[in-house]
Amino acid sequence: MTQEAILNQLGYAPNEALGEQLARIEANTVGFEKIIKHIMDLHEALKTDKSYVAMSNSNDYFKIKIDTDNAVASAEAEEKINHFADKYKVQLQKVEGKQTFYIVGFAA
Repeated sequence: MTQEAILNQLGYAPNEALGEQLARIEANTVGFEKIIKHIMDLHEALKTDKSYVAMSNSNDYFKIKIDTDNAVASAEAEEKINHFADKYKVQLQKVEGKQTFYIVGFAA
């Protein structure tokens, strides 16, 4: 999957700075090539719950953001995230006090 395709699917307008950020995320994410397709699939699945995958502004990781106040949608999003992590052996890091997770990488 190309950088441009990844950025487009996540809703970004590709440019040099975003390409560089994505390259840092790729280098920082263990097993990136094994899980990128699954990350994109998760992003699509989370849209119905007002949640999404994005590039973090503060760390060189993808982040998963549950962006809803609806308790049912929030619980459904968290269930999808946990299923994704378990099924594809992806290590997540929860951000304390927020409904946000960093995708650290493939947990062999």
